[in-house]
Amino acid sequence: MRYLWIIILIFLSSCVSNNIDMPKGTKVNGKNGLYPTSACNKELRTSSELNMANIVDEISVYKASRTMELYKNGKVIYRFKISLGKNPKGHKLVQGDFKTPIGRYKAIRKKCDSKYFRSILISYPDKEDRERARKSGVRIGGGITIHSQPLWNSDGRGDSYTLTKDWTNGCIAITKGAMEILWGVLKVQTPITIYP
Repeated sequence: MRYLWIIILIFLSSCVSNNIDMPKGTKVNGKNGLYPTSACNKELRTSSELNMANIVDEISVYKASRTMELYKNGKVIYRFKISLGKNPKGHKLVQGDFKTPIGRYKAIRKKCDSKYFRSILISYPDKEDRERARKSGVRIGGGITIHSQPLWNSDGRGDSYTLTKDWTNGCIAITKGAMEILWGVLKVQTPITIYP
């Protein structure tokens, strides 16, 4: 139980704690900004009923071009624009460096998120990342996710603004529409490769 609380604290202190400022003049209507988790949690409980014919088998993230590609049988079936950590160049080496990691990881958990709609936890840090941090004597951090948009952009009207910025603490941010697609075609343990 003690380790579970440590993992939860690491996740809560990770990249999802950041938010991009709403552009000046943006108006938020009464329905905007609401990410109820009840329907999402129900989906998680029934995810074993997903049509496996639609499931992707690999995800590639290209930091330089700010794109994510979803593959099935070696073919790109979806391509999304993304935002990265505020300090996007290079590999994540230490907690708080605002970098998005580079390497081969896996999707390890789907999470309903009242702040960012939905998020997908990836397996950073891996054994190599932890060993590098141990040798350097630094804290590695963790809780890197693929997540959707902040509350003020829950209706997607600010996508053209958020996708022109690198604003997370190291996570990969996609639009709400892209997350709805990804959520429906992603199973846990899918490989995710993040390229420079």
